[in-house]
Amino acid sequence: MRLSAVSAALILAIAAPSFAQEYVEFTSKDDRFGATFPTDPKVEQIMFKSQFGSMLPARVYTSDSGNSHFKVTVVDYGNIEAISTERSKSCPPGAETCRGGGSSTGLGYWKADLAGAEKFATWQFMQRDAKITYMGWNNIDLVEGTMIYMTNNPSGSRTSAGIYMHENKLYIIEGTVPKGYPEPGFFQQSIRWLDENGNGIRYQTLYHNGFPKPPTGRGGAPQQGQQPQQPQQQR
Repeated sequence: MRLSAVSAALILAIAAPSFAQEYVEFTSKDDRFGATFPTDPKVEQIMFKSQFGSMLPARVYTSDSGNSHFKVTVVDYGNIEAISTERSKSCPPGAETCRGGGSSTGLGYWKADLAGAEKFATWQFMQRDAKITYMGWNNIDLVEGTMIYMTNNPSGSRTSAGIYMHENKLYIIEGTVPKGYPEPGFFQQSIRWLDENGNGIRYQTLYHNGFPKPPTGRGGAPQQGQQPQQPQQQR
């Protein structure tokens, strides 16, 4: 079910006491996504180390409200082939696990890096000092991905996260709230995809990164929240 701006605000007010009364419908034309943040996010440029060691440009969007923290990390895999190929030139002779090559991995393992980006990001969450209470397949506007809920040690704070690949960009979305607060799933579910003109998009069939794009239908928009005890895939 789609939400109007008014109903989205009501859900944020009820489900997230850490949010201020005002909230921000933020969009990034550079990274082609939109999200509902409690405040204007700070944007930081970083370098992200891929599974096979290539350094990729990324942006981190962060917004805090009290002791609650919300973050979207967008890693650009668009030039992974060129970056990995260049890196492979400095690999020691015979270091196949660095150099790669062939039809399966590509030089510097760029093909494996691109295909496994979402799984690698999921693995990073699994290394945290936290208990994963739910992990499963999900989609936002028919872009497939992974949804994770966890309780962090030792604070008892709770994190809701989503990981998606769209147009060769990896989106790592996470909201963390203090112990006793409602699950922050509403944050990752506020994510929407944008086209090159900044308009929301929604696909008509499932989008799989690296495959031909399906046709788009009506514009994407924030969706109704999910409960981790009975997770429901977004429509």
